[in-house]
Amino acid sequence: MPLTDTTIKNAKPLPDKAYKLPDEKGMHLLIKPNGAKYFRLKYRFGGMEKGLALGVYPETSLKQARDKRDAAKKQLADGIDPSITRKIEKAGGIENTFKAVAEDFLITKRNQWSDSHHRHIKECFDRDVYPWIGNRPLRDLTAVEVLATLRRILARGAIETATRTKQFIGQAIRYGIATGRAERDVTQDLRGALPSPVKGHFPAITEPKPLGQLLRDIDTYGGNFVVRTALQLQPLIFARPANLAMAEWSEFDLDAAEWRIAADKMKMKDSHIVPLSTQAIALLRDIYPLTGNQQYVFASNQGKNREGHISRESISAAIRRMGYQGQRTAHGFRTTASTLLHEQGYHSDMIERQLSHAERNQVKAAYNRAQHLPERRKMMQDWADYLDSLKAGAVVIPFDKSA
Repeated sequence: MPLTDTTIKNAKPLPDKAYKLPDEKGMHLLIKPNGAKYFRLKYRFGGMEKGLALGVYPETSLKQARDKRDAAKKQLADGIDPSITRKIEKAGGIENTFKAVAEDFLITKRNQWSDSHHRHIKECFDRDVYPWIGNRPLRDLTAVEVLATLRRILARGAIETATRTKQFIGQAIRYGIATGRAERDVTQDLRGALPSPVKGHFPAITEPKPLGQLLRDIDTYGGNFVVRTALQLQPLIFARPANLAMAEWSEFDLDAAEWRIAADKMKMKDSHIVPLSTQAIALLRDIYPLTGNQQYVFASNQGKNREGHISRESISAAIRRMGYQGQRTAHGFRTTASTLLHEQGYHSDMIERQLSHAERNQVKAAYNRAQHLPERRKMMQDWADYLDSLKAGAVVIPFDKSA
């Protein structure tokens, strides 16, 4: 018969031994000879019989004990031993903060992600998440707190960053669930709470006339010279922003007109060659006197930057300051190039190789590894010349692939 408050209050201790009063679902009340009354849960995990303390009566009420029992039962249903969770909690609250769990999560992913992707998520947590919810116990973290954190990112116009940050937070929480330090992913309660980026693409301008205006605005950008040069180079090479931000002078051969990126820097763990147009080389030669004696092309020692180069967000931030908030991101130049190059009739395999996209078809992947360098050299020079014509405000005509 289930316990009642009256039964518990009236239960008297035995002088020489402890005894139990059963409740439901494996819970019971243990009454010691000294009169102390303890709620306990008996359960099996991994074929072994185990016990879990649920509180001391009357500090813990019958309802509270049952709530703890039900929470433990849910953990068991999810394959988590509640005793292990309790040991982690008793080891000290710091192990259960969002930051502690997220840092553990990053360690487990260290060898599964590219260096740039791992660094990006770490920077995202350090800059936009830890200051606000890093010290919150993961089990107590609420959807409202996560949303408040994401809204601070939205306030600076970074819709895509906010969306990705929500995904990263969710991944860390789910790792916490798997390791017994959380019960549910509260980011699931935030569906529809954030503005939606353009589906399938980062914001991009794909019409020639507004693209020409954007290029003119970039040339007159009055901010940091290093950031402006990166901003000018990105439309010409449409690299991933992280790769551009951490580009090293040792990777460039200006005489051969090539930028060679090692596999460990690439998202898909595949080395990549970027043919450089004469316009791109001119920009690199222009910045060389300033940063050529340093490791990074786009070197930066400003603020809290510990990496020695501008951040991947610097270019998008500059674009927003130019008044293109919500219309364009640094990553969006890749969409621009892909769209317009396809419209001009360039072969999809060549464009995809230049974008360093992975090929799922094994035959095509082997073909793509041949790099298509001669064809891509011509395509990249044609593309740079086309952008110059748009910037000059010329009549928009397709560029000639056969010339």
